[in-house]
Amino acid sequence: MIHMELSKIIITETSDHQIIVLTERGGQRSFPIVIGLNEAWAIDRAVKGITTPRPLTHDLIGNVIECLNAGVIRVVINDLRNNTFYAKIVLQQNGSTVEIDSRPSDAIALAMQKNTPIFVANKVIEEICKSEDSF
Repeated sequence: MIHMELSKIIITETSDHQIIVLTERGGQRSFPIVIGLNEAWAIDRAVKGITTPRPLTHDLIGNVIECLNAGVIRVVINDLRNNTFYAKIVLQQNGSTVEIDSRPSDAIALAMQKNTPIFVANKVIEEICKSEDSF
């Protein structure tokens, strides 16, 4: 697995498709992921530390995890199929590891809120390299 970090959020309010860019931590490789506007705003809000008067969806997910005495230990973008990324939210609860299927945008929003590391599986990086001339 490759440790990544969020390096850019591109929000265009006139489009349904927003872009986040993940960059290899301490490296040069990066790639974009197209996400929805609500998820882009949730990620941007978390990065900027902006709170809302009532919990929004990603806040709710984080609160539920905490109330179940669990913690997010990492998120992993674990697959790329038909130009669609797949992710897992990895939790620690009572000494056990639990993996929850997630859209990458939701996993990254949660990671930004909880200051949790983001990883990308090697096979995903290899697939991106195959589909692009330069990485």
